Parts: sequence; structure tokens; C-alpha cells
Amino acid sequence: MSEVAARLSGDGAALMLDSYGTVLACTPGVVTLLGARGTELIGRPFADFLAAGASRGMLPRDGRATLRPSGGPAVRVRLKVLPLGGGLGAQCLVWAVPEAVAADQEQDQALVRALSGQTEIGLVLHDPDLRIVRSNHPPGALGPPADSGAGLPGATLDEVLVPQDAAAVEKQLRQVAQTGVPVTDQVLQARYRTAPEQERVISLSALRLEDRDGRSTGVAVLFRDVTERHQAQRRQALVEGAEKLLLGSLDIVATAEGLARVLVPEYGDLAAIDLAEAALLGEEPGDLSLAAPLRRAAVAGSWPAELLPVGALVRVRDPEREPVYQRHAVAVPDLTELRAALADDAEGSRQVLPDAATSLLMMPLRARGQLLGAAVLWRCGNRARFDQDDATLGAQVGARAAISLDNARRYTRERRTAEILQRSLLPQADVQVSAAEAAGTYVPAGTATGIGGTWFDVIPLSSCRVAFVVGDVLGHGVEAAAAMGRLRTAVQTLSDMDLPPEELLAHLDDLVTRLSQAERAASAPPAGHRVGSVLGSTCVYAVYDPVTGLCAIASAGHPPPVLSAPEQSACFAQVKPGPPLGVGGLPFESTELVMEPGTLLAFYTDKLLAHRQDGTEERLQQLRDQVQAAARKDRSAKQTGHVVLRHLLPQAPEQEVALLIARLYALPLGSVAAWEFPADPEAVSRARYAVTTQLAVWQMEELAFTTELLVSELVTNSIRYAGGPVGLRLIRDKTLICEISDPSQTQPRLRRALVTDEGGRGLFLVAQLAQRWGSRYTSHGKTIWAEQQLPVH
Repeated sequence: MSEVAARLSGDGAALMLDSYGTVLACTPGVVTLLGARGTELIGRPFADFLAAGASRGMLPRDGRATLRPSGGPAVRVRLKVLPLGGGLGAQCLVWAVPEAVAADQEQDQALVRALSGQTEIGLVLHDPDLRIVRSNHPPGALGPPADSGAGLPGATLDEVLVPQDAAAVEKQLRQVAQTGVPVTDQVLQARYRTAPEQERVISLSALRLEDRDGRSTGVAVLFRDVTERHQAQRRQALVEGAEKLLLGSLDIVATAEGLARVLVPEYGDLAAIDLAEAALLGEEPGDLSLAAPLRRAAVAGSWPAELLPVGALVRVRDPEREPVYQRHAVAVPDLTELRAALADDAEGSRQVLPDAATSLLMMPLRARGQLLGAAVLWRCGNRARFDQDDATLGAQVGARAAISLDNARRYTRERRTAEILQRSLLPQADVQVSAAEAAGTYVPAGTATGIGGTWFDVIPLSSCRVAFVVGDVLGHGVEAAAAMGRLRTAVQTLSDMDLPPEELLAHLDDLVTRLSQAERAASAPPAGHRVGSVLGSTCVYAVYDPVTGLCAIASAGHPPPVLSAPEQSACFAQVKPGPPLGVGGLPFESTELVMEPGTLLAFYTDKLLAHRQDGTEERLQQLRDQVQAAARKDRSAKQTGHVVLRHLLPQAPEQEVALLIARLYALPLGSVAAWEFPADPEAVSRARYAVTTQLAVWQMEELAFTTELLVSELVTNSIRYAGGPVGLRLIRDKTLICEISDPSQTQPRLRRALVTDEGGRGLFLVAQLAQRWGSRYTSHGKTIWAEQQLPVH
């Protein structure tokens, strides 16, 4: 309403005239229109207040007029003349309304007529009880059909809409009626009771109706049918949701679960994703037949007990007749025929027929010419049934989702290949030797980007010694696993030379430098792709001697092991760190530590603690504490490793982890006998006598003859070519080990002597008599050793 109308009491004035046009009575509104009170007007001709041209004694007519108030400007009004009867001298009733007010009223009436007369925008008036009072829609459009006998006026929302939709709409309208706060563009389901299977979505706006005193007289509702727009948005959201799977997890099961969540509840009430078992393993799915069943990889919705659960096999009985194995999706809007066909087939019903389902949609998951499986959807209750439009949309969603699933399948294959290669290159997990009990644990990463470069090894050496190795190669995937295999092989080869840890790492560093130069000479990898390069790899190498109790450790950029001695607090071994392999710079240094029997060593990769959010010191403290807590005598090395990992890895790590636990032992008392002889030929006989006597003490007389020959040849060679003193040591273990040490660092060389040669047969004889033999450098020269099998008693 205009400001003029707001100032008028009753928006105008009413005057009662007699047949001569004389004012008989009037309403208080004349004060505003004519500037005079009613008592001043009664008895005067109405023509006196009209503009020039009006005659006395003439009754006014409908239409526009100009009033001349006393002492004020002229006022444009509209007159409405109503004839009166019944005597009393009254001839007519004149209603005078200012022009501006009348224009506003006409616009209001035009708006109401426009809203009431069109059907694009729905208009419904509700009384305070939310019963329908008026609507611009005929009964067949808003509620029950015209021939159903249910009249629209007076109907409740529950009589027009399905109960759950009626409840949602009524909740909004009651809130408006109680608070007076309007709602705008609320998108709600509004399916008719007479057609509950037909989807119907409206955009609703509502405001409270009030009388002049502000009391609620009902609620006015404007709504538009936005079903098509909603369906288009939902279709777009479904397609985009399927495309977003490309940006999600590359785990095929997780991708299948994501697809099921995309489909429910927007597209269906229940969804199952059935994939070929080969695809779940990362392999090509091939032809799906009786020999290649599907497996239910994921489900969504309130899953009923009568349907096959996750993990169950879904057998394809006749692939040639199954529509899903064609190149299009199939909608089954009515399940009556299918229920009848599967009435006696319990297995078939468990695959595709939940009790509450009313319609079914099956979409193939096909990518790059491969059929990976199928997505099956069901709708239940009063929900609109699947139709051909849904099948068309399903084909689009399935095609996009299949690309994501196939990417995940190929990624799974790469990850499995890298993991299989990685595990095949690692040694056996548990190693039991006289010097130690060791157990290595390899925990693969959850993704292929974290697999490939970690390794550990336990290498038995000569004279009961044992070497422990843990390393890490930069990069990931198959390339890193292959690089790791090269390094592990190189370490095993170098360890066979019985080199000290620092010398072994120096040789390994040279090898890495040459390999990295060869890698750079090869074709460069694509931008952003990091291959498994050996350059910058880290490694820690330790050699433990159970005879002396010494453990020599050297590191190439690798963290030091945790040392937990009996009755002592765990600590990190004080190892002098060296640079990573191939980087160059400082030389490698070895640290010798005295180990008590029962000491536990824990070698690890730094990735073990990489996922934790604490600082470096806190992470190291946690590792140290966990090793000490787990290092109980009654626990095996394998059990100890599992306890440590259980506390440090509460969930699957993002990068692979290796942990090597070794419990060190000493040889039993009396298992070692040692002598030293001068560089005198007579020492040979004394050496033979010492050996024979010791073997008698050990009750190994059967080995006396061969051991005498071995000692005689080796001591003679040492005295002849190296001088003295000559050390002799016998070690009784799983084999009998004979060691000869001298100050020379010239390696012995086995050769075949000619018939005419007077010598040169000593090492040849040693090789024939011993099970294994070899030599190693020491800080004072070299040691030649030979092993013999113990006699069987």
C-alpha cells in the first residue's frame, strides 16, 4: 500500500446521499479527504465538493473525480456509487478512495488474479490448522484426481501427499505459522498419494497471513515443480561423483566402496558392486563365466539379510543371456516376473532380489574393452521406479566409474608386483645361528608409492660370526625393488670376503657410484617421476663375533640400532655416522662394542617413525622405550619385533617399514681352544699334538687325522711364507672350525700343481679335506679357516 493509503482510516470515505445528492451521513474518513468533520457536511450537496462541472441535484457516477477540500489542495479520487433501496430517503452510497490507494488496490487484485489464474507457480492458502482453503491448481494437479471424490478445499496435507513428504512440508508450514518467519526456496519431496511412484520435487516459499490486528489467519504457499531440474542436478552430481573417484583412493576395494556411496541414497536405496576376482587382484578380468565368478566388493544402504553380503561369490550362470554383460545398462521397473522366475532359485534370489525392492537397475562396469563387473541398484517403497532414463544415466555413471576401478586395478597390479618382487628379494624372516637368534619383519606400505626400497639381511660368516644388514633405497615401485635387489646381492658378495664393516661400505659406496653413473647415462625418466635409484641409499652393517663378544658396526647415512643389554637401560649404539652411499665426503668408520650374552639389537628404517606427529627426540624415545619393554628373555626375537611394531604402527604405514631384531649369544664355555707358535718348523709338530689332544677332550677322535693334515699344511705355509707368530684356534660349533692366523696380508690362492712340482699342493689338499674354507683379513694380517662336519654319533 502507498503512503497515502497508510494515512487514511479505512483507505477512503463513505457518504450516503439522497435523491438530490445531499449528504445524509458519512464516515470519519471525510476529514482526510475533504478537510471537514461529518457534521459540517451533512445536509450539503455532494456536488459542492466536486470540481467544476458538477451540477447540484445530480447524483455522482462511477469513475474518477476531483474533490475540493476546505482550505486544501484538490484530491484525485475514484468514486464507486452503490444504489440503495428500502426507503429512509437514501438513494445511494458513494465510496470515495484516493487515486493512489485505488491504484494499489487494483495492482493487488491484479496480482491475486494473475497468481490464481496461472499454473506455472502454485498458490495454496492454508487456514491456521493448515487445511487447504484455496488453490490455483485444479484437483488433478495438486492432489487427488477430480473423480476420486476427495475435494481439494478442506483437505489436509496428509490427504494430498504421501505421509513422509506431507510430514516434511507440514513441519515447514507450522514453523512459519508459529514464528512468522517466512521460508523461501525450500526444496522438498511432494509426491501425490495417488501416484507415489512418480518422483515430484517442489521449491516451496511460505509466509504467514495476518489480520489487521496481527493475528494469524493461515499460511500462503507459493511453489514450483522443480522435478526436472532436480533430476538434472542429481544426474550431473552422480556423473561428477563417479568422475571424482579418479581423484580418490587407488585401492580397488576402496574405489568400489566409494562408488556405492555415490549411488546411495541419491540414485537408489541399495547398491552392490560386484567385481571379477581377477580384477580385485589387479589382473585382467578376461571373460566372466562359470569358472570366473564375481565377488561382492562393496554394498551401500541398509543391507538386508536376504541378500549376499560383502565378500560373497556371485556366480554367473549364463553370461550369454545376462543383459549386464552387453554394453548397456538395464532397468527392470517391475520385479513381478523376475520374482516368479526365481521363486525356486534361492541362490539367484539372494543375488538380486531383496524383499523390499520394487525395481532394479544393472549397469556394466566396462573400461578399456574389459568388463570388470557390474553395479546393481534397487529402489524400495514408494520411490519412483527405475526407467529407461535411469538406465541411460546408469550407463554414463558406470562408464566413468569403471575408469576409476580400472585405474585402481592396474595400480593394484603394480603394487602387488612391487611387493612380490620386494618380498622375493628379502631373506627368510627367522634365522637361528650359534651367534644369534634374529627375526626380520617387513611391513609393506598401503600404496605402491611406498613400496620398493627397504631390505634387511642376516648373513652367517666364517668362524661362527654373523652379519646384520638393514638398508633403504630411495624411490619406490618395481624400480626401487630392483635397485634394492642389486644392493643386497652386492652386500652378500662383499660379506663373503669377510671384510670389516667400514671396508665393506667403502666397496659398496664405489659400486653405488658406478651404478648411479650408469643410471644417469641411460634415458632420463619423465618429469616428476622418481625411479628407484641406488644413489643416496642408506645402509647399516654390523658383524658380531660370539667368541670375543665384539660387535663392529658401521653406518652409511642410516640410523644406529637400539641396544638393550640385560639389566640395563636401552640406548642407541654410539655409531659414527657416515654419508649415504654414492654421496661421497667423509670416510666410513667402524665402532666396536662389547656385547654381553643376551643383548638385544634392534635395527630399523627411519620410516618406522616417519608417520608419527611427535618431534624427533620424542619418536626416538618411544622406539627406545618400546624395545626395552619388549626385550624380555622369555620372548623370541620374532615376538619382540611384533610387540614393538604393534605399538609403533597402530595402523598401516604410508611407507614400507623394516625391523630386524637380533638377540646375541656367546659360545658355550670350552668350545674354543687357541694356541700361538713361533715361526719355527718344529712348531708344526707341536700344533698337531695340541689339536689331537683337544679333539680327544671333545671326544672327536674321528676328526683327528684330517684335522692334523689341515693344521700341518696351513701352519707350514704360514711359517714358510708369512713368518710368525702363527695363531691356531679350534672352534667347536655345528661344525669343527680350524683357524690359522699369521701377519701376512697376502691372500692364499688355490692352484693345481703339476706332476713335476715339488710343492703347491697344500691348499688343494685343504680344499679336498674341508667342507668349506676361506680366508679373511685382520688388523694384524690374515686368517685362513676351514670347516669340517662333526661326526654323527
